[in-house]
Amino acid sequence: MRSYKHVIRLTLFLGIVSWLTLLVTDLVVLFGQVNHIQSGVPEGLRTVLLEIFFIALFFYYKFITGRAERVNFIDLLWRVFATGLLATIVSLTIFLFYQLLGNSRLAENIFLINFFYLIIFGLVTAFLTSTLMVWKELILYQKSKRLLTLWSVFEYTLLLSILLSFFPLNPIGYFYSTVLLVLLVLGLVLSVNLKWVAYLDFRQKWKSIIIMMAIAIFLAYFFLDLNSYAQNYSQVLPMELQDNLYISALFGFTFIYSLFSLLVILFNLPTSSVFEQKLEEVINFQRLSQSTQDGYNVEQIYEILLDSSVKAVFADAAWIEVEDGTKSLLLTKNISKDKVKVLKDQLQDEVNQPEIIRPLPLPLPNEDYRQRRKRHRMLKLPEYRSVLWIPLIVKNTNIGVLVILKEVADGYNKEMIGIINTFASQACISVENFQLLGETLENERYKEELKIANRVQRSLLPKKPISNDAFDIVAFSEAADQVGGDYYDIYQINHHKFIIIIGDVSGKGTSAAFHMSQMKGVFHSLAQLDLSPDKFLEYANSALSRCLEKTSFITASFFVVDIEQRSIEFARAGHCPTLYYSAQEKHACFLESKGLGLGILRDKRFNNYIEVNKKNYQSGDVVVLYTDGITEALNAEHEQFGYERLKCNIEKNADKEPALQQQLLIQQLYDFCGNRILDDDYTVLIIRFK
Repeated sequence: MRSYKHVIRLTLFLGIVSWLTLLVTDLVVLFGQVNHIQSGVPEGLRTVLLEIFFIALFFYYKFITGRAERVNFIDLLWRVFATGLLATIVSLTIFLFYQLLGNSRLAENIFLINFFYLIIFGLVTAFLTSTLMVWKELILYQKSKRLLTLWSVFEYTLLLSILLSFFPLNPIGYFYSTVLLVLLVLGLVLSVNLKWVAYLDFRQKWKSIIIMMAIAIFLAYFFLDLNSYAQNYSQVLPMELQDNLYISALFGFTFIYSLFSLLVILFNLPTSSVFEQKLEEVINFQRLSQSTQDGYNVEQIYEILLDSSVKAVFADAAWIEVEDGTKSLLLTKNISKDKVKVLKDQLQDEVNQPEIIRPLPLPLPNEDYRQRRKRHRMLKLPEYRSVLWIPLIVKNTNIGVLVILKEVADGYNKEMIGIINTFASQACISVENFQLLGETLENERYKEELKIANRVQRSLLPKKPISNDAFDIVAFSEAADQVGGDYYDIYQINHHKFIIIIGDVSGKGTSAAFHMSQMKGVFHSLAQLDLSPDKFLEYANSALSRCLEKTSFITASFFVVDIEQRSIEFARAGHCPTLYYSAQEKHACFLESKGLGLGILRDKRFNNYIEVNKKNYQSGDVVVLYTDGITEALNAEHEQFGYERLKCNIEKNADKEPALQQQLLIQQLYDFCGNRILDDDYTVLIIRFK
């Protein structure tokens, strides 16, 4: 950025200094010619100064115009206009000055003539150069490789024409004419690049026409003014400035592009409003499409639809009425809500046929627009001669209507109806997306809550394996959903007695998890009482019957382990039979006992179904407690894992550590089920006595 500023300042300084030096040098040479004395000015100095002036202005305007990347087209044209206006004001001031001098001797003073000519020439050169660079920005607005190459050829040829000032070229000579013709042809080819015109709106095009006409007038005026000087004062003016190839090429190119631009803008003017309308329709459609992403709510989406529809068909008034569940919404445009009610009543009274007041129907297969119009009647009102009634359908449900009113009769054509239908459809899609987004956010919130519930539920289960001098216990539990209804726990009553429970709540999901937490509360409350298995189940059934839903129950197995007597006492409340492996017999069996789930019978009859069993254990014996999710797990062929596979697995691995036994059992279970989603919760406890 700093280097650009230095270059701009340097080129401006060189331009001013070279022009001032050229002015002084020309006056000195003229003074010598008049007085027939040697001026002392080296031959060719004026040509060098002129070329420095041209080149300095060329690069000065190139840099300041090229840095204006964010300036719009109108601002660029205003820059050219301002430079031309300044030069014109100075030129007209000089003209008025001569008019005041009349036929006086001062008016014929050759020094004054040269002085004013060089001023006008310098300003015109600045105007032409600034115009050239602005035209370059407009031509290269949507540049391509071919266009850049063509412009480079034109620009380098133009710079070459500056250097040709060293050679005294005849304006009507072959070489001069050839170079000028090449530059004009290149300029003509470049002048067809007017893509920037398409990006002007109607107002900007009118401004551009006025500015372009002014620029063309400036160019014509300066061309005639300089030619007038050259014809009237050819003997006293510097030859280097008269019929200069570079200036002639600039005049030709800038005038050609000005004329082309003016004509193209004029031809585009009648269609500007149509293009602007189409562009606005596209923008409004995009607003409707992105309304959900931009954070709009449903009411704002309807407001965009209402505003867009009114602008698209040049309507006089409109309203949107929506009935979405328990919420109703009425939005109006250029009409009061009270007036809407009056118009709705008038429509019903006037037609007296409710079926006529219907949405614009969707096209039937192979139906053209004319046939479609026959199925839809434009409604008539005193104030509004055309009424368009468009349905708002979200998720295949008509939730509302868009009504558009015009004061003229038959005010809607095919294109208007099509764009309104498109707007309405997109708005409905956006509303549906908004609703889906809300549902998605709700689901995500629900998932987060389930994750929290899962963590809470995990915290209710024992976290670590239990190991002491009498036995080792390991457990595994996995829920089919985020939370489940399987429960197990261990409680030490005293130094030699432990109680163990496993339970399975009917159902799955959050309700099962809730009842599981109730079971834990009951267990810990009763565990401290050192109850026998039958009493525990009796009290647990009584407590749970007061809080369980009528359709819910809990199966459970309750064990009391006495390590002094090396015995286990147990009872079953409708739970899966316990698997017991005898190390002495090298055989496993299921401990059968009757029992009924907690909460099925909610009175004293439940006690009749409790059966307590007692068994002494030996070192190496294994007890496996599990839920029915293990034995009822299905594979791809809908075959159950079953009791036999469970039994065989334990018999095969009974001599291994409990943790390894559990790992091998779960691995076999998963291999059996394959990629199937869990149908039920999996829970297993393995107890190995020492």
